[in-house]
Amino acid sequence: MHNHRAKLRTRKYAYPEIEVNTLKRKLQIDATPAKNVKKAKKAEVNYLPPHPIGENQDTLEKGRLELINEVQKKNNAKIITEKMSKTFSSRRLEVVTLNPAISVLKERWPAFTELQVKEEFRRITTVSLEDTFMRKLDAYTPRLLQLMRAKGGAVGSRMHPLLDTVNESQSVEKKRDTVVCCLIEYLGEHQEDLFQDCQYDELEGPMDQAMKVLVVHNPMADHNPAEVRIVIEGNQVLSRCGNRTRACMLLMGLIYALNLEYPKMLKNTFEVFQKLLLELDGAKILKKVQTLKNKLME
Repeated sequence: MHNHRAKLRTRKYAYPEIEVNTLKRKLQIDATPAKNVKKAKKAEVNYLPPHPIGENQDTLEKGRLELINEVQKKNNAKIITEKMSKTFSSRRLEVVTLNPAISVLKERWPAFTELQVKEEFRRITTVSLEDTFMRKLDAYTPRLLQLMRAKGGAVGSRMHPLLDTVNESQSVEKKRDTVVCCLIEYLGEHQEDLFQDCQYDELEGPMDQAMKVLVVHNPMADHNPAEVRIVIEGNQVLSRCGNRTRACMLLMGLIYALNLEYPKMLKNTFEVFQKLLLELDGAKILKKVQTLKNKLME
């Protein structure tokens, strides 16, 4: 394998996943080459892919500028998807190697709409984000409700008021939201660390949240919540997510697309999202997640 990787580095079309961790390159950045190793950690199939044949960084940069112009036009989602696909390798190289701030990424790649987040997740993992996430969540819901209702102690007391609202007449979306909120508590974490309720007038000021789902309420609106948004590093990245569950699904897509780490206070929750709902890399699982998986399989 060592000889094979050495040959790949010397070929005309280099492999970024190999080049990014070479001793020569790392010594140019940091005196300690063992630090800051770039590698796939969440079962990414295309973590750092090579450029398409016939393309280089200059031609793909031109494509990025064309993409910015296309975003300003209407009814051209197909063209934007094609250009996002074409510039995928250039974008991954920038995201993985430079770790730019979210504000910089939003400016350089403004095409990250809900559709493009799901497409980017598919490019990275080859998995359909929404279909897989919702299908597995719905399949686990009956057993999850049994486990949650049987939970006692302080965790059970926090979940039971939410679980009491679940009934046959409740919509699928509201039932999913209840299950997701209770799942966070069941894993020993707190839903307030992910979801933040607020009013529209509170969105005008500066935000310092590292990663939050804002549940916006409007007393004059017919629907509650009126809107759900995703905030990362104080920047509103996605709006009109619909509900909490869809926001969690889209947040997973953003984490993969922007190569972000899971919040430490919610590591069990996001591992469930990844390894149980999206079925990505289920070999090595945290203890609490493994216990939940075993109970779901009973």
